[in-house]
Amino acid sequence: MSYAMSVLLGRALPDVRDGLKPVHRRILYAMHEMGLASRKPYRKCARVVGEVLGKFHPHGDSAVYETLVRMAQDFSMRYPLVQGHGNFGSIDSDPPAAMRYTECRLDPLTEAMFLTDLELNTVDYIPNFDNSQKEPSLLPARVPSLLLNGSSGIAVGMATNIPPHNLGELVDALSAIIQNPDATLQELLEYMPGPDFPTGGILMGNDGILEAYRTGRGRIVMRGKTVMETIDEKTKRTAIIINEVPYQTNKSTLVQRIAELVEDKVLEGISDIRDESDRAGMRVVIEVKRGANPAIVLNNLYRHTALQSSFSCNMVAILDGHPKLMGLKEILQAFLDFRCSVIERRAKFKLSQALERKHIVEGIVIGLDNLDAVIQVIRETSNHTVAKEALAKEYGLSEKQAEALLDITLRKLTSLEVAIYRFHLSHN
Repeated sequence: MSYAMSVLLGRALPDVRDGLKPVHRRILYAMHEMGLASRKPYRKCARVVGEVLGKFHPHGDSAVYETLVRMAQDFSMRYPLVQGHGNFGSIDSDPPAAMRYTECRLDPLTEAMFLTDLELNTVDYIPNFDNSQKEPSLLPARVPSLLLNGSSGIAVGMATNIPPHNLGELVDALSAIIQNPDATLQELLEYMPGPDFPTGGILMGNDGILEAYRTGRGRIVMRGKTVMETIDEKTKRTAIIINEVPYQTNKSTLVQRIAELVEDKVLEGISDIRDESDRAGMRVVIEVKRGANPAIVLNNLYRHTALQSSFSCNMVAILDGHPKLMGLKEILQAFLDFRCSVIERRAKFKLSQALERKHIVEGIVIGLDNLDAVIQVIRETSNHTVAKEALAKEYGLSEKQAEALLDITLRKLTSLEVAIYRFHLSHN
């Protein structure tokens, strides 16, 4: 049971607050520590993987690299968290290049969404695996990443499968809850009508979505996006063009499956199929035989292939240290509670910094008001420690104030610099 719980909490399930599993959190934090900002040059993925393994995540390098690759794939993540440079795979399940060839850096959205205010004591830090340094137990997320990019994982005795959503719709739903904490699920659906998958497609009906948002479990039916094109004006021959496929559908496997069904005569009315996809986008052409009804052919494609598939929602995440099945409103409320604590901790940290600075400036102003006497005290002492003690005793200064007074350089004694110190004190 203890091992099962460690798998749940430390590997397979995301936290409802920042929406990340430990491996995602550690990769982003390691890249942040390495200075791989979105405006800095790319660095080899092997270097990032080594940093994560050596400092935070003592598991296999392939597991870390696969996670890093997925975070850079725009067909896997609704909003990629990492910018990749090189071969990071494709929707046809082509493997990525080895980590010694690929390069990466943080995405601007990741910096704004996860890493802002990290240094302002907004989250707790915990020891890493060998107690040699600290790592954040959470990242101070500014949007609910659990719903933004979704999550999937298999643990011991339970699993999670959460669909991704649109950022604008998610923010609108959060705003609605902030303005009206008693908002019903139906009211939230006006702002966030359903998931938003990175590969596009069409959602069929909203019963499954409503059930998933209400209970945490539901089945969402997805269809690929198709258009009809006339390819021969004389013979009026038509082609079905597939521009988008359901989420997590392998395009090359789909094309191969259609070809096999045509060969086995399960699908009729198709004369040719070819994949014309390129950098501009997806385009799979299915030519319909002369005399065949394109609508019937398309319905058979939906029936027999992955052009229509389903996404089984199972919205399980860690809340208060325990795995829990949650609906939409409970997830949003848990995030808002976390965000409030982050803002409160940030305000307390900034206030403590301001009070500490005020304390130092007050000591410096006392010293400047008695400048000649202070210089005389310093000249009469034998070393730094004695001078600090003498100043503290003479003028009632704290140790930090006396230290700051001794650190003042001669150029700080100009009339302009003294006026600046007095200005800061009067405005604190």
